Amino acid sequence: MFVIATFENSIFIELAITALEQNGISNEKILAAPLDKRAEQRKLFDTIHRADGLSLFDASAMLGTCLMLLGAIYGYVLKWGPVIWGIIGAVSGLLLGFLIKLLIVKKNKAGTKKIASEIVLMIRCEEQQWETIEKIIWENNALGVTRIKR
Repeated sequence: MFVIATFENSIFIELAITALEQNGISNEKILAAPLDKRAEQRKLFDTIHRADGLSLFDASAMLGTCLMLLGAIYGYVLKWGPVIWGIIGAVSGLLLGFLIKLLIVKKNKAGTKKIASEIVLMIRCEEQQWETIEKIIWENNALGVTRIKR
């Protein structure tokens, strides 16, 4: 059976390996592999083949619709009429929504540090050792654990 766990790069990975060795898992059955980080920045705009779930156009669509509606409603009172003011409201809402969302995304990417898996720990063990290994791994702040039975 294989046990696979992910950790942040910290002292806890060393403590977990030491605790596993003290509980009878030999050094030859433990593998710790660091992961490489992404070198390039993530792209802001999605393509047809790649999407990351972050949309820059949702706020634009909402603000564009709201301002278009307000422009069409108040356009009956204003000089250029409801059609022109509806178009002006839609375009200004789209631009305003896009700029607001772009600023929020840029600010959040620069200011927050997200927890990411940096080291993968693989352990080859017997079925009866699973509970002990799982307990040790969770006590040492693992981000995730799974097991693969042969």
